[in-house]
Amino acid sequence: MASTDQDPDPIRISQRAMRPTLPRRFYTEVAVTQDEEGRFSVRLDGRGARTTARRPLALPTQAAAEAVAQEWQAQRDVVDPSTMPMTRMVMAALDTVSDDPRPIVAEVAKYGGSDLLCYRAAEPQSLADRQTACWDPLLSWMHERYGARFVLAEGVMYAAQPQPTIEAVETAVRAMPVPFGLAAMHVLTTLSGSVVLALAVAQGRLTPEAAWAAAHVDEDHQIERWGADEEATLRRSRRFADFAAAAKLLALA
Repeated sequence: MASTDQDPDPIRISQRAMRPTLPRRFYTEVAVTQDEEGRFSVRLDGRGARTTARRPLALPTQAAAEAVAQEWQAQRDVVDPSTMPMTRMVMAALDTVSDDPRPIVAEVAKYGGSDLLCYRAAEPQSLADRQTACWDPLLSWMHERYGARFVLAEGVMYAAQPQPTIEAVETAVRAMPVPFGLAAMHVLTTLSGSVVLALAVAQGRLTPEAAWAAAHVDEDHQIERWGADEEATLRRSRRFADFAAAAKLLALA
C-alpha cells in the first residue's frame, strides 16, 4: 500500500478548512506619532494604520496608542486579530460607536434590567452565601453611587427592575467617553453579563481581576465541587484577555 503524508482524520481536515487565512505580517517597524489635531496615530513602516473602514487608527492619548502599537509589534509571521483585543475595540469604536453611540448605549444599559448580580441561587447554601458576600456590596455601591436600587430574584425567574434604576443605569452608561470608553464598556458588560461589574471597573471600584472573579462565582463554585474542564478553562482565559484589554482601554483612553 502506498504511504501518504496527508492527515486521514476528516474532523481535523474540516477544522483546518474552516480556519480563516490570516494575512502575513506586512510591516517591519511600528511607531506612534502625534498628528496636527493632537491625536496619537499608530504607524506601520511610516504609514498610518487604518481601521476596517479605512479611518486613521488614532487615539486621544499616547499611552492608549502605545498599547495598541504593542499588539501590532507582537505579531510574528501573520497578523492574528484574535490576539489583538485592544486593536479590535479601537477599530469598533472608530468605525461604529463614533458614528452613532445610541445603539451601544441602549445595548449596554439594557443589562440593568437583568443584571447577573440580581439572580441568586436557592441552593446549595454555600453558593448562595458566596453570592451574597460578593455581590451585595456592589449593589449597595450602585445605590450609593448612582441611586440605583435593584430587586433580587431567586433562580432564573425574571424580576422587573424599578424604572428609576433603569434610568440611573442608562445615565451612567451615557456618561462614558465616546467612542473609546463606551466601546470598552460594551465589552466589559457583555463578557461579564453585568453592567454593575462594568461600571465598578470603570469607576475603579473593582480591579479587572476582581470583577472577573465576581462574574464567575457560580462557575468557580462548580469547579470546586466537580473539577475544571480544560476547554472551558482555555475559553475563559481568552475571554478574560478581552475583558482586561477593555479595562485597560478605559483607563488609558
